[in-house]
Amino acid sequence: MMWGNWTIVNKFVLVGFSALSSELQALLFLLFLTIYLITLMGNVLIILVTTADSALQSPMYFFLRNLSFLEIGFNLVIVPKMLGTLIIQNTTISFFGCATQMYFFFFFGAAECCLLATMAYDRYVAICDPLRYPVIMGHKACAQLAAASWFAGFPVATVQTSWIFSFPFCGPNRVNHFFCDSPPVIALVCADTSLFELEALTATVLFILFPFLLILGSYVRILSTIFRMPSAEGKRKAFSTCSSHLLVVSLFYSTAILTYFRPRSSTSPESKKLLSLSYTVVTPMLNPIIYSLRNNEVKAALRRVIHRTLSPQKL
Repeated sequence: MMWGNWTIVNKFVLVGFSALSSELQALLFLLFLTIYLITLMGNVLIILVTTADSALQSPMYFFLRNLSFLEIGFNLVIVPKMLGTLIIQNTTISFFGCATQMYFFFFFGAAECCLLATMAYDRYVAICDPLRYPVIMGHKACAQLAAASWFAGFPVATVQTSWIFSFPFCGPNRVNHFFCDSPPVIALVCADTSLFELEALTATVLFILFPFLLILGSYVRILSTIFRMPSAEGKRKAFSTCSSHLLVVSLFYSTAILTYFRPRSSTSPESKKLLSLSYTVVTPMLNPIIYSLRNNEVKAALRRVIHRTLSPQKL
């Protein structure tokens, strides 16, 4: 549509992986579809097992259940559209569809950052102050911490998305990414975005860097406490309760920080796509695998659930 000398954009084109050959795109479709199904099944399984098994009703598994819900939402926002662009070359996305995808990407991303920090705090209290753990991490406190983590996604998603899509888009409409992320979309704006970019940097520090520093501080105290334990068995048990979370945090934050804290000039669009794939597609798949393979309680609970499901009911 034309308005004065501007071309008003009412849809976007996701460039995605269109530069690749059709054969390679078909292979990527099969790969990402497999990862997507594993992610959904793994996280649903974590939710079912931690809900059904009475031995997994501690705060750690309550937060893990919330993390699985977030990972499912995160995947549903990004992957189905990406699969569509790969298999049927449906690369267009409406203005509203792009805004909706970006909103929920911000929402689930900010909520996950805060929830990972909450999980680190839970492990800190459990290891560094075990006698007061049941009091500090009661049912009410856990529910409030989880609700606060989820709620944290609303302000950043609302402010960022509404601000971006209030700008005029009057030129090219090709988003050089496989989803509507903020940097490639804001590059299409034909207005001064310096104030927004300052706000976006502030939001990134608050919702990515600040939770990461809280997690880092928690684990410094946790490791200090573990190393002071007199018995090797006590050290092993303490470390085993937080090693899975530490690995998940490392995977998520390493790629997120590389994506959003590197200067634009030092990162090509293609490398940004690869980094984005790691925390939007690969990490959500690895989380349930890490928590199930590295956690003896989850493995034992999974065996009990399978046994109860497959064994005949006693009359």
